Amino acid sequence: MSKSSDESVVHENKTFSNINYAEKKLRNREFVKCEFVSCDFSRSDLRNNTFDDCHFKNCDFTMAAVEGAGFRNAIFNDCKLLGIDFTQCNMFMFSFSFTDCRLDYSTFLGTRIKKTNFRNCTLLDVDFSQADLSASVFSNCDLSKARFANTILEKTDFRTAHNFAIDPENNKIKKAKFSALNLEGLLAKYNIDIDYDAQ
Repeated sequence: MSKSSDESVVHENKTFSNINYAEKKLRNREFVKCEFVSCDFSRSDLRNNTFDDCHFKNCDFTMAAVEGAGFRNAIFNDCKLLGIDFTQCNMFMFSFSFTDCRLDYSTFLGTRIKKTNFRNCTLLDVDFSQADLSASVFSNCDLSKARFANTILEKTDFRTAHNFAIDPENNKIKKAKFSALNLEGLLAKYNIDIDYDAQ
């Protein structure tokens, strides 16, 4: 009996190492508790595939197409995710964490990504407008030119983040955490000078 072309192929508890998926199409794949090590997904077509409880290490997702792709409890370590439009992903149980990753030029516009951990990441020019980042953590992250507009940042931890500019009047920041040394990121629009040496 032949398989329907629409039937998903399920991979569970497998490890994929040094595989080149660059500019290739993956179709009807469901990965459960799989590990991807040093794989190249740059400009690949990952639309409508599902990744549940998967761990990605040293992988390159630059400009990958992720429309309809499901990432549930995905863990990214030392990965490049440049120019990814996360708004196109399947939002059902959409969750992940990022450590030592580059997410420059990506967008999370309007997504609900509460309690997301970003650790030692660069987020240059990332769009977080209208996103819900409640109780998320930006630990030692570079947020140069990242955009926050009508973003929910309640209980979000920015204490070790740097180079961010957040307008308190245009975002919800109740109980957000900041260090005394990075408060200037909340005052950027006022164009004032802060003297840390004054007694």
